[in-house]
Amino acid sequence: MATVAEYTGPMDDWDDLPEPTSLDDHGDLGLLTEGVRPTADQPSGYDRPSGPAPASGSAPGTGSAPASGPASGDGPSPETGPADAPLRRTAQMEQVPAEGGERQARPQPAPDTTTTSALALEDEQEVSTWTQAISALEKDLLGGPRSMTRRDMASELGVSLISARKLWRALGFPNVKDEDRAFTQQDTDAIGTMIDLVRRGILNEETAISLTRSIGQMTDRMVVWQIEALVENKISEGMTDPSARREVVRMLPEIIEPLEEVMAYSYRRQLNSALQRLTVRVEAGLAASAVGRDGSEDDAPLPLARAVGFADMVSYTSLSRQMNERTLAQMVQRFENKCAEIISIGGGRLVKTVGDEVLFNAETPEAGAQIGLALAQAMADDPVLPSSRVSVVWGRVLSRLGDIYGPTVNLASRLTALADPGTVLVDAMTAMALEADDRFVLVPQPPRMVRGFGEIRPSILMPGSGNGLVVD
Repeated sequence: MATVAEYTGPMDDWDDLPEPTSLDDHGDLGLLTEGVRPTADQPSGYDRPSGPAPASGSAPGTGSAPASGPASGDGPSPETGPADAPLRRTAQMEQVPAEGGERQARPQPAPDTTTTSALALEDEQEVSTWTQAISALEKDLLGGPRSMTRRDMASELGVSLISARKLWRALGFPNVKDEDRAFTQQDTDAIGTMIDLVRRGILNEETAISLTRSIGQMTDRMVVWQIEALVENKISEGMTDPSARREVVRMLPEIIEPLEEVMAYSYRRQLNSALQRLTVRVEAGLAASAVGRDGSEDDAPLPLARAVGFADMVSYTSLSRQMNERTLAQMVQRFENKCAEIISIGGGRLVKTVGDEVLFNAETPEAGAQIGLALAQAMADDPVLPSSRVSVVWGRVLSRLGDIYGPTVNLASRLTALADPGTVLVDAMTAMALEADDRFVLVPQPPRMVRGFGEIRPSILMPGSGNGLVVD
């Protein structure tokens, strides 16, 4: 067990967080990977006896009858029972009618134990090959064997166990026991990088943990997405799900480096784009959003001006009940892919997808309106997807943790629920911002009472002159 000094050591100001109950004492260690040390009462799957398996049919209680023997039509027997009882087929004897209508036993060939054993051996070899592939892949991904306990890692970093554990948790990994050798030198180097930023005064502790958590959460979703996409690809080629997952393990070594290169490129490119959106153009957006306002609005104190939109599929719940798992997954994926493409073409940002709904934003009301119209039209034209309800609201938001918050977001969500299938609804403030633009037609609707906002005056947004957003 770790001592109090080790927990509170060199960085006492990193207060501990509540320790969650670990679902797995070995953290993210798998039973198929090298380095697992099972406890005495929980043996590993590799601790089974390694001697030869008993020959087919030799296990107690499963012995087979002789391949041939005397006919049994002269009265009851253990196999056939009384003469008037239904006849039963044994493993190697079949009752067949004899000449004259009586029944007799016809010898049947013994099971081909050679073929059965060969298939079992082939399955064992398949599992063994897959296990070896996983072990080799882990060494490559982790940069070496798991050779360090968390005490070893904290000691090398010169921090308390609490501090090291905080960053490990922030990456999204569960706690491990003090005695588990769960860490590699690569783990230590990565956590040490964030600690160094704190020691140099570039980041404070809270910010370092927040940035680390952003990396952990985004990469966790990314790798799950990638693995499932690869599995789906193999299934579409005719493989079963288990076979597809084994094949993904085999092919990953060939695509890890290319994916890493694209990820590093995308990170820098996305960072540049976000820098423009969240710093350079902020003041211009706030000035534009001030038109028609008096400063008393609920969202007035928020720092970013955005057109916020929602799009959701009509009748998704009832449709999902009629579909099998794969068909439902394909429909959701098709919906998200279409939305992501349209939002990107329109210069917006897909904030998140929640089942049958997407949340997006754009920097101007005009861009948001173009995206909203294109989404509604694309869903109406798609032969597979149901129509959608769409809303767009121009206002101010707070951006945190990769998401957006505030009354503008809430109002857009409420309007989506009010929209008819295939239509786009906007509020009065957004309609005023768009009314002078001949690319849009606004049709006022009767006032509606909206929870949390009171009476609002929505308008249906329709395309005006021009071609609108051109989607390939």
